[in-house]
Amino acid sequence: MLTPGQKNVLQFIQAEQRTKGLTPSTREIQEHLGFASQTSVMQYIAALERKGFLQRHARKARALVTAAPQSRVVDIPIYGEIPAGMATLAEQNIEGHVALDLESVNASHSARTFALRVRGDSMIGAHILDGDIVILEDRQTAKSGDIVAALIDGETTLKRYVTERGR
Repeated sequence: MLTPGQKNVLQFIQAEQRTKGLTPSTREIQEHLGFASQTSVMQYIAALERKGFLQRHARKARALVTAAPQSRVVDIPIYGEIPAGMATLAEQNIEGHVALDLESVNASHSARTFALRVRGDSMIGAHILDGDIVILEDRQTAKSGDIVAALIDGETTLKRYVTERGR
């Protein structure tokens, strides 16, 4: 997933490459996006490289190659929080968006794909921590072992779905 700052840097680099045929310098990125220093720009570029969105050309200065086509990166709405523990009333308010590279998480993009911020620590055994963002797809069925956002009597909770004796 990309942070909003990483997405802005990536989009600016891609736009400059399309219009000018050249990767912008760290100073140009700094000035365009209003960063306090070029060090901030270098940190964003390093993060984008680690995540596989940028690659350096081995023999050229200022030569970054965008490794992930823009069409793979989509904004998924964050619909607030979901408790990992006690159930609470479900809300449908969009609190923001998260940029997601669909191929890196083996996900599809549809109007039914959304994100929720986890509140609580009952899913720690599944490596889902308080404050994490989970990506979900609204559907009517689940397989045993799936992690689901269950809506029961108007209340939601994040749990692992387990069937016992076919139920």
